[in-house]
Amino acid sequence: MTQTSPAPLGAPADPAPSALRAIVTGASSGIGAATVRALRRDGWDVVAAARRVDRLEALAAETGATALALDVTDQASVDAFTAAATAGGPVHALVNNAGGAFGADPVGQSVIEDWQRMYDVNVLGSMRMTRALLPALRDGGQGSVLFLTSTAALAAYEGGAGYCGVKAAQESMARSLRLEEAGNNIRVIEVSPGMVRTEEFSLNRLGGNQGAADRVYEGVEYPLTAEDVADAVAFTLNAPHHMNIDQLVLRPLAQAANHKVLRSTT
Repeated sequence: MTQTSPAPLGAPADPAPSALRAIVTGASSGIGAATVRALRRDGWDVVAAARRVDRLEALAAETGATALALDVTDQASVDAFTAAATAGGPVHALVNNAGGAFGADPVGQSVIEDWQRMYDVNVLGSMRMTRALLPALRDGGQGSVLFLTSTAALAAYEGGAGYCGVKAAQESMARSLRLEEAGNNIRVIEVSPGMVRTEEFSLNRLGGNQGAADRVYEGVEYPLTAEDVADAVAFTLNAPHHMNIDQLVLRPLAQAANHKVLRSTT
C-alpha cells in the first residue's frame, strides 16, 4: 500500500495493528522460530523465512505463519523472496535474525572460510535483506528493522575475534540505518543477547562437537532461552511506534560479562 504522503513520524498507519506484518529470517530453528511463535501469539501476520523449508512448513502449520524459502547469502534468493513476500501485502517489520558463529580459534589460527561465512550470513545477509525490503517498509507507513546482534558486539574475548567483528559490523549498520531512515518513519532496533542455549548455535560454532557445545553451558543453571530472546524482540516491536528502542541488551544473571560466567561446581 503506497501512501501519497508519509504518515507523521511515529503515527499509527493503516492497516490496524492486528494486521501488522513481519518478516523473520533464520526462522527454521532457535531464536528465529521462537520469534515467529511470539509474534503470531501477539497477533502479527508473519512470514517465516529460511533455507530449510521442511522445518518452515512445520512451523507454519503450528503457528499459522507463511513459510517462504530464503538464503540470505544468495542475491537471487533474496530477490525472489522479496517479490513473493511483498506481493502478500504491506511489510511493517523485518527481523534480521539469520546468522551464526563458525569457529572459535585465536586470530593466529583463524580459518579464513569461517570468517567469510560469518561475514556473508550475518553482515551481508542483513544488508541484502534490509536493502531489498526498505521500499516496502517505507510504503507500509510505519516500518521497523530489527537486528539480532549479540553482546559479542560490545566486548571482545579470546577466540571471538571473527564473531565479535561481524556482530559489531551489524551494530554499526543498525546505527547508520537509524540516522538514514528516521525521516521515513522507520524504527531501527538492535536486540543483543548474551549466553543463549539453543540446539544449534554452539554446535555449529564448534564444528558439530556435541560435547564441546555442552561444555559452553556447563554449570550455568539458567542460560537464556530462545523464548526469552523472542519475548524481547516482540516487546520492542510491540512498543508504540513513536518509541524506538535503540538497543536492548539481555544476559542471564549468571553472565556478568562476556568473560565472567558464574558456574556451579556441584
